[in-house]
Amino acid sequence: MSFRVADADGLVDVDHARVAVDSDNARLHELGYKQELNRDLSMISNFAISFSIVSVLTGLNGLMGTGLNFGGPVSYIYGWPIAGTFTLLIGLSMAEICSSYPTSGGLYYWSAKLAGPNWGPFASWITGWFNIVGQWALTTSIDFSLAQLVQVMILLSTGGNNGGGYRISKYVVMALHGVFLLIHAILNSLPISMLSFLGQLGAAANFFGCFLMIVIPAVATERASAKFVFTNFNTENQNGIHNNFYIFVLGLLMSQYTLTGYDASAYMSEETKDADKNGPQGIVSAIGIAVIAGWAYVLGITLAVRDIPNLLSENNDSGGHAVAQIFYEAFMSRYGSSVGAVICLGIIGLAVFFAGMSSLTSNSRIAYAFSRDGAMPFSSQLQKVNKQEVPINAVWMSAFVAFCMALTSLGSLVAFQAMTSIATIGLYVAYAIPIFLRLTLGRKTFSRGRFNLGRYGTIIGWISVLWVALISVLFSLPVSYPITDQTLNYTPIAVGGVLTLAVSTWNFSGRHWFKGPIKNIDDSSKEYA
Repeated sequence: MSFRVADADGLVDVDHARVAVDSDNARLHELGYKQELNRDLSMISNFAISFSIVSVLTGLNGLMGTGLNFGGPVSYIYGWPIAGTFTLLIGLSMAEICSSYPTSGGLYYWSAKLAGPNWGPFASWITGWFNIVGQWALTTSIDFSLAQLVQVMILLSTGGNNGGGYRISKYVVMALHGVFLLIHAILNSLPISMLSFLGQLGAAANFFGCFLMIVIPAVATERASAKFVFTNFNTENQNGIHNNFYIFVLGLLMSQYTLTGYDASAYMSEETKDADKNGPQGIVSAIGIAVIAGWAYVLGITLAVRDIPNLLSENNDSGGHAVAQIFYEAFMSRYGSSVGAVICLGIIGLAVFFAGMSSLTSNSRIAYAFSRDGAMPFSSQLQKVNKQEVPINAVWMSAFVAFCMALTSLGSLVAFQAMTSIATIGLYVAYAIPIFLRLTLGRKTFSRGRFNLGRYGTIIGWISVLWVALISVLFSLPVSYPITDQTLNYTPIAVGGVLTLAVSTWNFSGRHWFKGPIKNIDDSSKEYA
């Protein structure tokens, strides 16, 4: 699209996209940074990366067993829209701030600006470390769940758990995890135009994969009744928990874990055209479409649920993988073969693969931005951009960290689950800090961008902060009784560990030299943004 303006030589054509990019670069210059990354992403591309990371198929595939165990259909048929509504409010609050500060620094930059000169550096430091550790944990959990999915596919392809099927060892699962991270790092070394295309493929795989799963209840010879789908509340669990409200709360974890990672749209701001509008729209649309697609998915899957205890049993043919067992039983009952189930799992696997790729993209951008401001070890190396305008060192470092985090699974799955729990609570803490600062220290200085909530911004912001505070407490509660070293919920320990590390490093080191985001418009300047 182009339009005509007058200059000294008369009317000339001006490309609208070029003007938008120039405006983006000028705004980034105002925020203190020069344009180093290739600004090639459209609104659709920006949305696709966030939607791929949210990846309904990834979260629901991995945690459907949790939902079935704690409350069953009622916990997620109603829990999903509840969590989705509050998540959308959080996304709206973040989008409003993103529109004002469209930089790759995202959350930690927002905190620095909103907290003011006195508290800005500390707020930025805490937000940044919660954010980046949460991002690493999210990539770890996505790629590890993909490796576990391959394990289940191999098991079902070779006869199933009760038919002599082959179950690969935890060491092979770990090796697969490493291979997937390697592939994702290679893909993330490509120019952003290629990642944009792959991100859109990932979004399509997630979206159509959700609705394709209506084939499962259609294939099943026995289907659940509408009464079961909408009213069955499973209180029978092997975890010693009998309070109905407590059970429902624990079932919410499935939904809230799935709805994370949409902050990627903010980190891609410096690579997005018309960023102060398209970045915020990417956040909101990723959440909204994920909520709709996810609800369609859980409705379809639940129609094929028959025997919850059998789906959760480690002695079933899928080895305790609830979604795989649902697929397996549906196709075996109709065709006497597991081929269809393996194909459906392969579709889910494709969506998870793209989710891992996009998650690593997001990781690398926050690592690049944080390093650009000198806040990470080896910052001088991690902030480097190659000839394709890709933060290449940040890409490979993030992949390496995600691999190391997964190594804890070789010693104990309990320890690994504690590590990945940061992906939910840690990220939401990072989401809430700038929203809270926008409502308190920054309430008078915050200048709204093109995307804003008007007079509703304050009430939506406070609801968002309170929801994060609530889920942080609820998801830190014990998930099994009696409490032992194998049943303890290590989430508060893991999250507390990140907080302790961040505060300690700030007190002993960071406070002496970290002053918040640094302008890099002039490389010889150390002026703070």
